[in-house]
Amino acid sequence: MADLRVDVTRADAVLIGGGIASATLAAMISELEPGWDVQVIEKLDDIGLESSDGWNNAGTGHSALCELNYTPQDVDGSVSPAKAITINEQFQVSRQFWAHLVENDRIGDPGAFIHSVPHMSFVHGIDSVDYLRRRHEALTANPLFDRMRFTTEHAQLSEWAPLVAQERPVTETVAATWSPDGTDVDFGALTGLLLEHARRVGTTVSTGWEVVDLRRMGTDWGVMSRSTSTGETRVVRTPFVFVGAGGAALPLLQKAGIPEIDGFGGFPISGQWLRCTNPEVIAQHDAKVYGKAAVGAPPMSVPHLDTRYIDGERSLMFGPYAGWSPKFLKTGSYTDLFASITPKNVTRMMAVAPPNIDLMTYLASQLAATSKQRFAALEEYMPSARPEDWEQITAGQRVQVIAPDKDKHGVLQFGTQVITAADGSIGGMLGASPGASTATDIMIRLLTRMFPERQDAWRPIISRMVPSWGTSLSSDADAAHASLERTAAALGLTHD
Repeated sequence: MADLRVDVTRADAVLIGGGIASATLAAMISELEPGWDVQVIEKLDDIGLESSDGWNNAGTGHSALCELNYTPQDVDGSVSPAKAITINEQFQVSRQFWAHLVENDRIGDPGAFIHSVPHMSFVHGIDSVDYLRRRHEALTANPLFDRMRFTTEHAQLSEWAPLVAQERPVTETVAATWSPDGTDVDFGALTGLLLEHARRVGTTVSTGWEVVDLRRMGTDWGVMSRSTSTGETRVVRTPFVFVGAGGAALPLLQKAGIPEIDGFGGFPISGQWLRCTNPEVIAQHDAKVYGKAAVGAPPMSVPHLDTRYIDGERSLMFGPYAGWSPKFLKTGSYTDLFASITPKNVTRMMAVAPPNIDLMTYLASQLAATSKQRFAALEEYMPSARPEDWEQITAGQRVQVIAPDKDKHGVLQFGTQVITAADGSIGGMLGASPGASTATDIMIRLLTRMFPERQDAWRPIISRMVPSWGTSLSSDADAAHASLERTAAALGLTHD
């Protein structure tokens, strides 16, 4: 009879998935507990290839400077800045952590992953112009947004974003906001830098290993993984597991069998970009220009004309165009969605369809759109666009959270949600935008929730990494401005 024994090793923590979430957590643990044995397990042959890859995400460094979906308009016309302020505060946590790593020689040249790129919002039509004016007024009362400028003048628009203004009728009613505090972040490159630092202080990163099971082993977890090349199987026994596997987080948490995941489901959405191939056109645009979402569109599908820096090269893209696939990862299986349906979530997943008819209609229209119709969407933001200057590429896969509510119905959520077991032994991150941009804030909250007994020892270290942690920059203009200036200097960003 064949020997079916599997070698079991031990670790202080196992992080599943080699993307920005696990990379951030590994770098943070290396600061808080440098003596820990941490293992990162990634299914693909390299790290940061799924949602963290530059061409698979928007890479704005979401800070709500330009994303209109974070500032909803009420029925009375008022605009609430609350969600935008929260997201900006969370992004400042990321900026402070990255600045700390650079200032203390943990990671190298920040120009490898972050660049200054002005953030803009652009709208047209009288009602939308009025909304953008109200949004500007609501946001600039806050010190994190007070350098944002507003215009309805075509000449000013031409200065801020020549490609948006070029060949646009001067009679068209338009408005735009512009902020110099915006950034472009290559999260794939950042993932590599963070894990490289973590490796230097003892973290083990294993690529080409797929986690196939999570089982209780007494008070620990047994994390079983299989080599994608040889089929070899191994188990790591650990008291702490983080599931940062993008769309695969849901089925892995289901495998773990924790009651906190009961009732949760996922709705996958895919996408595509148009990428500019003409260097002369790319050189004319230096901004991230976000518009208003179509009716029913998920937040990840808000149209934007973006300057990007990916693998050190300046690029220009437009999109995304939403699509649909049952895969939970870009490299996933067409059975992912169906395999995630369980007796505990099936009724909730069915219940989300009727309230989200607008979303279904939107996705159907996107799937049915012709190449000409898709290009017309680009022309709305760039009237001078020429088809020969653009190519279509496939974006990343996102799984929107279907969460149970108190009435045992399902609610489709757009955003990021953290699930943790009651005993603090396992946690995972579900959902999509703005997860990458706010990963530092999410990971600190995860650690404080899962290791309450270590808070007194960790508090001074966290305060050094993130000086504003536990306070509100929005309520202290001097602190907000000082933080922006300090992180800009450390990260090599322009701040003028």
